[in-house]
Amino acid sequence: MENVIEISGLNKKYENFQLSDVSMNIPRGCVAGFIGLNGAGKTTTIRTMLGLSKKDGGTIKLLGRDIDEDEKGIKDEIGVVFDEGYLYESLKMREMKSIVANAYTHWDEATYARLMERFGLREEQGISTLSKGMKMKFALALALSHNAKLLIMDEPTSGLDPLVRKELLDILAKFMEKGGEGVFYSSHITSDLEKFADVIVFIDDGEIVLVEDKDYLLDSHVLVKGDNKFLNNENRKYFIDLHEGEYGFSGVTNRRSVLEESIPDLVCEKVDIETLMLAYVQGGRPND
Repeated sequence: MENVIEISGLNKKYENFQLSDVSMNIPRGCVAGFIGLNGAGKTTTIRTMLGLSKKDGGTIKLLGRDIDEDEKGIKDEIGVVFDEGYLYESLKMREMKSIVANAYTHWDEATYARLMERFGLREEQGISTLSKGMKMKFALALALSHNAKLLIMDEPTSGLDPLVRKELLDILAKFMEKGGEGVFYSSHITSDLEKFADVIVFIDDGEIVLVEDKDYLLDSHVLVKGDNKFLNNENRKYFIDLHEGEYGFSGVTNRRSVLEESIPDLVCEKVDIETLMLAYVQGGRPND
C-alpha cells in the first residue's frame, strides 16, 4: 500500500532538545494519532515535516513526493491546523480568509461558506473575540476549503469541551469518507484517538518508540496483576513497566503468554492508550 507520509532518519537539533532519527510510514487512507508527553517532540516533528523548521538531516515525503523537491505543490494539497499562534488576532475572519485563500490554487469558496454556516461563524467577527472552540472551527474551515488531500494537525482538540471535540472528529471522519488520503494529528487526549485513529505513532524524548496499528497495539498489550512471590529475574524482563506493592504487583506487558506460564492465577486486564504511553515512558522501550 502506498504511504501518505514517509519520514526516514529525520534529525533536528536545538540547544536543549533534538529529534533523533525519526522515521515513520503512514499508509494512505489512515488516520494517525501522534502521542507523547509534553516536550516529547510532537510539535517539533510536525513543524519540521512541514518545512516550518529546517531539518538537519533525513527525508520527508508527503503524498508520495519529497518536500525538498516540491514544497509548494505539496503544501497546496495539505490542510494544516495548529493549536494556536497562526491566526492573526487583529483581523476579522473575512480578512484572514482572504490571506489564506490567495495561498491556494484550488480554493473553494462554496465549501468555505458551507463550513462557516455549519459552524455558526460570522465573517465580520474579529478573531480576537472568538472562543477557543470557535477559533478551532474557523481554522478547520480554512484547512478544508481548498480540496486538501492530507490534514496535519497539532493538538486540534486541546482545551475544547467534549461536544466540540466530537464535532471536530465527526468532520474529520467525513473528510476521510469523501476521499481524504490521510489525517495526521497530535493529541494528548488519548480517548479521542481510541475512537478515531487507525495508527498510533508514539514519540518520547525526540525518538519514535513505536508506529503501530491501534487495534493490534491494544490487543497485544495487557495490564497484569499477581502475587509478588512468583516474580523472578527471568520473568521480570517481560514487563514493559512493573510496580511491586505490599499486596502484589501490577505491570504492562506484550508477552502475556510467556508470563502466564510462570505466574499462576495471573489476572489480565485491557489497557488504554494512555496507560500504554505511560508504561513505555516509565518502564522502557518495546520488548522483542
